[in-house]
Amino acid sequence: MKKIVIAPDSFKESFSARQAAVAIETGFKRIFPEAIYEKIPMADGGEGTVQSLVDAWNGTLQHVEVVGPLGHKITASYGLSGDSNVAVIEMAAASGLHLVPREKRNPLYTTSYGTGQLIVDALEKGAQHIILGIGGSATNDGGAGLAQALGVQLKTREGEAIAYGGSALSTLHEIDLSIIDPRLQDVTIEVACDVDNPLLGPEGAAAIYGPQKGATDEMIETLDQCLAHYATIIYETTGKDVRQRAGAGAAGGLGAGLLAFLDVRLERGINLILAATKFSERMKGADLVITGEGRLDRQTVFGKTPIGVATAAKLESIPVIAIAGQLAPGHDVIFEHGIDAAFSIVPSVISLDDAFENGLLYLEQTATNIARTLKLRKCLQ
Repeated sequence: MKKIVIAPDSFKESFSARQAAVAIETGFKRIFPEAIYEKIPMADGGEGTVQSLVDAWNGTLQHVEVVGPLGHKITASYGLSGDSNVAVIEMAAASGLHLVPREKRNPLYTTSYGTGQLIVDALEKGAQHIILGIGGSATNDGGAGLAQALGVQLKTREGEAIAYGGSALSTLHEIDLSIIDPRLQDVTIEVACDVDNPLLGPEGAAAIYGPQKGATDEMIETLDQCLAHYATIIYETTGKDVRQRAGAGAAGGLGAGLLAFLDVRLERGINLILAATKFSERMKGADLVITGEGRLDRQTVFGKTPIGVATAAKLESIPVIAIAGQLAPGHDVIFEHGIDAAFSIVPSVISLDDAFENGLLYLEQTATNIARTLKLRKCLQ
């Protein structure tokens, strides 16, 4: 083994992608101490993306006071590359569902304003390229709050700014783009969006994602009507029809707001992260790629990190091993998508507490055992 690329995602609720990469490297070095190791912490645009890219870039976390989803001030973080040129923002950090107690979840009133404030802060720090992950939102406001934070004026018939929340969209009468932040014209914004839902209808933002944010059937109907009205005003103002655009319904319709008011590209999250980390370039000349995440199952093939990594590796004909906390029923499908072998780190029947507490140790031990097997194979050739 001359060069080994280690590119795992985080193991959810257990340890970060960087911690996983270090553990795998430690395990392999016991058997292949002379190999060159390239650790590339990965993510797929969801939870953990900021930390993974900060680690991969040797960047920094920026902490900003913003308006949270309930309209109260909170502190949210985003990542900035070492040269301050690229910012990575998770919508969930400022407007996430986890920020709203279960008993207070009501998408009629939650706002995405804080996410817009994170974008503004990144612009103020000189970012020229923004990667925005839009999973885990508490909102169904069509990105109206984010737009307002960026200078888009959403006015009632009386000329006042509309209130926060999805229900306030019913009061929208006019959109004024005259004072939108001019720096947005010179920045590249890429949006990690792994769903294709339209804005409206039975597959739309309110119907599909509203219930998990606290919406009742009655609320869903109201929100869908409000978003339809919003889309009509957007079309009248900008000429852009966001009603049936693929991805417009993502994050409570944030996709629609981004498409309406900004020059953005909606892309699969893993593809954005692979590009941002220069994965293909750093993988050149590798003899083996190791990836992984907390669970491998039949859903893994739909845009998850291990498959994205494997797909890139196969373009260079490099073998890929995946390591996971759990190999769930149906995971065999991953072998049809570039992964050559998969291993679970669980050494025996253990409790969930044991898995969380000792997961890094089990990962390291599994990596060592995999390396021993590879060395044995080499000896037998």
